[in-house]
Amino acid sequence: MTNILLHGCNGRIGQAISRIVKDHQNLNIVAGVDPNLSVPNAFPVFDRIENCTMPVDVIIDFSTASAVRPLLEHAISKKIPVVVCTTGLSPEDIDFLHEASKEIPIFFSANMSLGVNLLITLAKRATEVLADCGFDIEIIEKHHNQKVDAPSGTALAIANAITDTLDQNYELRYDRSGVREKRPKNEIGIHAVRGGTIVGEHDILFAGNDEVITLSHSAASKEVFAVGSLKAAAFLAPKTPGLYNMEHLLNQ
Repeated sequence: MTNILLHGCNGRIGQAISRIVKDHQNLNIVAGVDPNLSVPNAFPVFDRIENCTMPVDVIIDFSTASAVRPLLEHAISKKIPVVVCTTGLSPEDIDFLHEASKEIPIFFSANMSLGVNLLITLAKRATEVLADCGFDIEIIEKHHNQKVDAPSGTALAIANAITDTLDQNYELRYDRSGVREKRPKNEIGIHAVRGGTIVGEHDILFAGNDEVITLSHSAASKEVFAVGSLKAAAFLAPKTPGLYNMEHLLNQ
């Protein structure tokens, strides 16, 4: 049995994880951490991770960007693996995460959905085939009106995967307003839509002469991210220090 500490347990995805963990026979949430202690849970919840006295095998983090570094510092001191699912991390946070992975196992993905990560794999293959044939590439992401970061971490992960596949340098273009010029070939447009309760939608558009190919993923609920995080926790718990991602999980 893998015992989990759920960091950010009273957020929307934290609560989704709590609901579906019962479907995973070898996983158990033994404690949670959240500054909001008003939500009832089937496990003890602490307002600060330093106050948690429960022995755990792995931490799942769905909190806020500002909480990630203190979490990793605590995890290093206790030698606990961490699945970092929080988005909106700064470059400094990412650098610290990489350093921390030398001390403990860390799983980090811009999106915990298995489907989204398969989408990225398909996008890389499509790029290999289509980029040299003159296809333009655009990424459109849509999220609910409460999301504070734009473009999404997933859109950036898709863009980075595509640019890593290409032989030449491509520029990421976030805004074309006020730019009165033709679209250059070495450009990838990224567009953010915010509205309503959209959980998450990502489209990758490959537009060529007289034909368009679109790769799409749509999440209908937060549970797709919860499922991915639990699979990541089971995968990470026995690992040695290092930085792991969804590609490692999908390829195991």
